Amino acid sequence: MNALLEHTPEPLGYAEQLLAAFGALAQAAEQGALLGAFARQASALSGCELTQVYLLDAGHSALGLSAECLHGELRAADGSALSADYHGDELLQFSLCQNRVLCLDSLGDGLYSSSFLPASGDTWRSLLCVPLNTASGEVGGLLICASPRALELQRFADALAQLGRFVLGQIGLLVRLSGGAVMAAPADNSVCPSDYGLIGTSEAMRKTYQLIGKVLHSTYTVLLTGETGTGKEVVARALHECGPRRSKSFIVQNCAAFPEDLLESELFGYRKGAFTGADRDRVGLFEAADGGTLLLDEIGDMPLALQAKLLRVLQEGEIRPLGGNEVRKINVRIIAATHRDLAAMVAQGQFREDLYYRLAQFPISLPALRERGDDVQLLAGHFVAKACSFIGRGPMSWSQCAQAYLAGYGFPGNVRELKGMVERAVLLCEGAELRAEHFGAREQAPAEPDNLHLRDYMERVERAYMLGCLRRNNGNQTVAARQLGLPRRTLLYRIERLNIDLSEFQA
Repeated sequence: MNALLEHTPEPLGYAEQLLAAFGALAQAAEQGALLGAFARQASALSGCELTQVYLLDAGHSALGLSAECLHGELRAADGSALSADYHGDELLQFSLCQNRVLCLDSLGDGLYSSSFLPASGDTWRSLLCVPLNTASGEVGGLLICASPRALELQRFADALAQLGRFVLGQIGLLVRLSGGAVMAAPADNSVCPSDYGLIGTSEAMRKTYQLIGKVLHSTYTVLLTGETGTGKEVVARALHECGPRRSKSFIVQNCAAFPEDLLESELFGYRKGAFTGADRDRVGLFEAADGGTLLLDEIGDMPLALQAKLLRVLQEGEIRPLGGNEVRKINVRIIAATHRDLAAMVAQGQFREDLYYRLAQFPISLPALRERGDDVQLLAGHFVAKACSFIGRGPMSWSQCAQAYLAGYGFPGNVRELKGMVERAVLLCEGAELRAEHFGAREQAPAEPDNLHLRDYMERVERAYMLGCLRRNNGNQTVAARQLGLPRRTLLYRIERLNIDLSEFQA
């Protein structure tokens, strides 16, 4: 309590006022009344003419105005909701995403957008944004205090933050007592889920956005799965850039790019003399990403011995560099990504079961491009614009045949293949219109002999189809068998009968 009141005027009187506020809020028996009382109490404690209470919705995709007190009078919430990655209101975005108190006494100079504040006879000058955190430290909303006068609002931030934490706890208690759901942001069906900088409006991507919103402001470990080329690194970067760690480092490490010993030293770092050639101390990626995000790409290729050390990092938040005795605490958000079926690898003894369940704390499966419908056209247009800008060409149009070709193509390489295909088409196109031949310039398959027996022809078709399925799944026989509708034993038999070489699929 002393720390809370250290910078407040008349600490004893303010302490009595703060305790009275806690008591008043504890008596609220309904969520709406609780939030209204919180807005009133915050106004009295800060001396501000305006206070607003914003809460994140259940999916963390929108921030809704839940209570507003202006000149001591409660105003009905207008049901407005802002996308959680809104770009126009950078002040709210900063405080929410960084989970940091923001205090300004120069709001009236016009440097910052304050469209979230109601119109007033006087220009708003002082502003305080206080993130509302749950007991576990997750951001649940924002408290806004504003005044047309020049006020030192920073000194009230700690007390208001503690009051806000109490309010969120009371909301949870009221929900459990009533058996209902948290009201959070007012419902507004016209508000679309945030896209977090990603491209796509298909139902599959909307579900992905909702999952991102639910985990964006938490500390949970995220496991990104999906076929090669679906954009797992792009989603991981979105989780970092739109979340509270965006001001810190975002580091990517491909677990398949190094042998076990080098990967361990890369992740954990080492001390001078730890091994031959270690002529100096080196900071590992876990420590370099402290406070930020570390993406462990291709986690399915991490050696079993190193998986055990990673599990300890996730459980204890501690690392020990190679050749060192000291243990260091780190605060890193781990995002893992893989195109492999980790559950199948666990069953085969190729991946640790305890690590799998720790990584899959919040799994997000990214859809293949063929499942995203019209997103193909949106992505293609985006890649064309970027390619034209990069090489200094003007805008390009599309022929109907080119659009039909893209719409009918299966894209086994997903978004990565589409990007490469579009960039190649822009280079091949000498005019201003992209045509089908710019995308379909591929070698034609050799014609089949006219005297081929039906059985030989069917074997060729079967072999080509099975090879395509294995390539799409990077040689994962369990997943391939499931997609082909075959028992795994039958698949292995046909692989041997058709003389399919599995070595080309091994990393």
